[in-house]
Amino acid sequence: MNADEILMQLRRIADALERLTPVPPSPPDLTSAEAFVWHADGARIEPVQRVNRVEIELLQGVERQRDQLLENTRRFAEGLPANNALLWGARGMGKSSLVKAVHAQVAAETGGLGLVEIHREDIPSLPVLLGLLRDQPRRFILFCDDLSFDHDDAAYKSLKAVLEGGVEGRPENVVFYATSNRRHLMPREMIDNERSTAINPGEAIEEKVSLSDRFGLWLGFHNCDQPTYFAMVEGYARRFGLDLPTDELHAQAVEWAMTRGGRSGRVAWQFIQDLAGRQKRRLG
Repeated sequence: MNADEILMQLRRIADALERLTPVPPSPPDLTSAEAFVWHADGARIEPVQRVNRVEIELLQGVERQRDQLLENTRRFAEGLPANNALLWGARGMGKSSLVKAVHAQVAAETGGLGLVEIHREDIPSLPVLLGLLRDQPRRFILFCDDLSFDHDDAAYKSLKAVLEGGVEGRPENVVFYATSNRRHLMPREMIDNERSTAINPGEAIEEKVSLSDRFGLWLGFHNCDQPTYFAMVEGYARRFGLDLPTDELHAQAVEWAMTRGGRSGRVAWQFIQDLAGRQKRRLG
């Protein structure tokens, strides 16, 4: 084989290797939508053209939490210091709905605030996501719904380091909001077990419990009483023009709550969906 044939063969090999090399992903366009979803598989930020959310005026019984989160988010959007927020407590009381509603409110006021949702199972990829967001001119709420950790789950360590303790820390243009049914993001029985069996009970749980300390703003959500439940139902009924006398509305709402085993914002919304269906009315 002469020199020209060797050169030609090398070129064919180089062309084949080039075709096998994956094309690097183009930088995400983070101005194409108000909200996005992070997919760790493939390191993709996917735009969400229509966010599933409830208007902030319809969220009843959480006025204190609403005002605190709104104030924190407005400060963040203005470039002022703001805290990471943990919304914890009873199921169905509007934790995730409040985050999305507050984002919509502040985004409408400022015209630029973005929302990026990261799934619980993708928490280990959080440093990669923050690397993509760090140099963006836009500001973002990074949102994780139903965040919690089980025994021997080490993902909480990466979250703890990113929130405050890492070398780079949280980018100035990102704030982290999470919802959870657990105040300390760990099962209560797991914390109690480590406290009772450790040589030094305080040190045994300090590392795990300290994760929630990374959230400067804690907002607790508790089971609602019947007047609050009625206020939720009435607010939805007025908003969507559902025609039913108040006494009958209350009676049906109570019956619905009994079948669901309790009262909550989620139960109120499910009742309204059922009522709207029976009245052949569309919501939205």
